[in-house]
Amino acid sequence: METFPARLMRATQFAARAHARQTRKGAAAEPYVNHVIEVAALLAEHGAPEAAILAGLLHDTVEDTEVTLAELEAAFGAEVASIVAEVTDDKTLPKETRKAHQVRHAATKSDGAKQVKLADKTSNLCAILASPPAGWEHGRRVEYIGWAGRVAAGLRGVNPGLEAAFDAAYRAALDALAREAASA
Repeated sequence: METFPARLMRATQFAARAHARQTRKGAAAEPYVNHVIEVAALLAEHGAPEAAILAGLLHDTVEDTEVTLAELEAAFGAEVASIVAEVTDDKTLPKETRKAHQVRHAATKSDGAKQVKLADKTSNLCAILASPPAGWEHGRRVEYIGWAGRVAAGLRGVNPGLEAAFDAAYRAALDALAREAASA
């Protein structure tokens, strides 16, 4: 039987290979894999179950690479693949439809999927503060932060530590944008 640390390292390698040529949208253009590692670290720090931590590392592989859910299931099991499936957007839908879907269906996710989504939104808010995507003017960042808050509202009740981490990132993002608007 493979130990959790061995599975964790295997998932980290898998994610690193899958996202090898991708960078974040921010001005720093950091390697994309840093995001999924941050998501998994948030999950681990706040006591999420092992399947959620692994899914945190793998959560964008199906959506953003050529990896399939069948490959994830074969490599990491049905529970991990199921969580990834729940948090994967259908890229065939228009962006606004996908965003509305996340808000509308957040509360119906499994506990593992809720935790992954909450950690993902927390990581994204931190990234917007540290290195906003090129071309994301003040209004776009305000809109994203508000949307992330609406998604997070449906993810509550599963992991108070993750909720507190999200709330801190949310407040920091709002405060930074308020200071930016005041100085403009």
